[in-house]
Amino acid sequence: MAKRLNRGVAVVGAGVSKFGVYPKGVRATDLFVEAYKAMKGSVDKGFEPKDIEALYIGNLSSDLFERQIHMAPATANRIGLIGIPCIRFEDACAASGVAFREAVIAIASGIYDIILVGGTEKMTNLDTTHVTEVLASALDPDSEVPAGETFPGIYATMASAHMARYGTTPEDFMMIGIKSHYNASMNSHAHFDASIPEIMKRRAASEVKKGRPEPHWADEMDFLHDPKQNPIIGWPMRLFDCSTICDGASAVLLVAEGIAKNFTDKPIYVIGTGQASDYFLAEREEISSIRATKEAAKQAYEMADVGPQDIKIAEVHDCFTAAELFAMEDLGFYKPGGAVKAIREGENRLDGKLPINMDGGLKAKGHPIGASGTAMVVEIFKQMREEAGPRQVKKKDVGLGLMHNVGAHGSTVVVNIFERR
Repeated sequence: MAKRLNRGVAVVGAGVSKFGVYPKGVRATDLFVEAYKAMKGSVDKGFEPKDIEALYIGNLSSDLFERQIHMAPATANRIGLIGIPCIRFEDACAASGVAFREAVIAIASGIYDIILVGGTEKMTNLDTTHVTEVLASALDPDSEVPAGETFPGIYATMASAHMARYGTTPEDFMMIGIKSHYNASMNSHAHFDASIPEIMKRRAASEVKKGRPEPHWADEMDFLHDPKQNPIIGWPMRLFDCSTICDGASAVLLVAEGIAKNFTDKPIYVIGTGQASDYFLAEREEISSIRATKEAAKQAYEMADVGPQDIKIAEVHDCFTAAELFAMEDLGFYKPGGAVKAIREGENRLDGKLPINMDGGLKAKGHPIGASGTAMVVEIFKQMREEAGPRQVKKKDVGLGLMHNVGAHGSTVVVNIFERR
C-alpha cells in the first residue's frame, strides 16, 4: 500500500542568498543568515522566530571546507534560535533535500508544527584541486577513487553510456546548458546570471581589451564547440556542461497544514515525498540512468496519488547537463531515450510543455552543495505562487510541481511533490 503523510505539511516561506564566490572571511553560517532574512521577507503575514521548534540544516562538509564542525547549532546561534533541537544532515549533494524530507516527516508525525529547514555551503575557501578531493570523498574508496574517478569522470561515463544506447549527442547536452543559462540570466541570485550569447559578447570584448583579435562565433553551438572557450573536462562533458564551485544558502519554513493560513494565504503543500539509495557505479547493472531516482519518484507519486504526466513544472538535479537528461527519463516524464527529442524541440524551456530548472538549475544558478536541495524548493515555491519575476512560467498551470535532488552519482535520491490549492 502507498504510504501517506499522517497530516498535511505546507511551505509558507522560502528564500536564498546570492550564489557565487564570497571572500574567505564569510562563513557558511553568514550565508544562511542572508537566506533566512530572504525567507522571513517572503512570509506574507510574518511569524515569530521563537515559534520555530527545530532547525534542520543540510551541509556537505563545513568541516573540510571551513574547519567548522557542529554546524547546526552554530547556524542557529547566528540567527538567534537558541534552545531548540538543531540537526545537520549530510547526504552528499542531497543534504538539504534529505533535511527537507525529514522535516516533512517530523511535522506529519505531529512531533513539531514549525520547522526551519535549509542548507548552506562555503566551498570557495579551497582551490579547485582540493574541492575536487573533498567531493571525491563521496565516491567509493575501494573501486572509484583508486581508479582516479572524479564526479566529472563518473557523469561522463554515464553520459557516454546513454549516447551509446540511445544515440544522444554532445550537442543535446549543450542545448540543456543553453536553456539553463538563459533561465539563469533572469535570476539575480544566480552565480552565472548571463545567457550564452551574453557570455560570448563578454568573452569577445575581453579579447579585444587585451589587444587580441576579436573572436567571432556563428552561434551558441559554435561557441560551445570552441575548445578554448569550452574545453573538454571528461568527454563528452565540457566546461559548460558542469555545475560551478560556489557558495550559497537556502532556507524554507515548513508548518503543519492546519496552521498554514496563519502565515500566508498562498501556502504550497507537500503532497508526496520519496527517498531511495543505490550501489556505487561499478556494482550497477545499468549506468545510463539512475535507479534510485525511479524508486524515489515511485514513492512520491504514489503518496501524492499523481503520475509524471500530471507534473507542470520541475526542478531537477543537474550537477552536469547529462544529469538533467537522466532525470527527465528516470522521473517518468519521457521514456528511456525519449528525452533527446524533447530537448531538441524545446519542451523544457520556460514556454515549453514541461519547464525544467526555471532558475537556471545547478548548472547555471550554482551548486553550493548543501544549499542545492532546498534552493530547488525555493524556486518551486516562487513559481507556484507566481512570484518568480521575469522567469515566471506564463500562460500555464503551475499547480503541481516536483523537485529532485541527487546525492553523489545517484547513491541517494530525494523526490518531493508540491501542490497549489
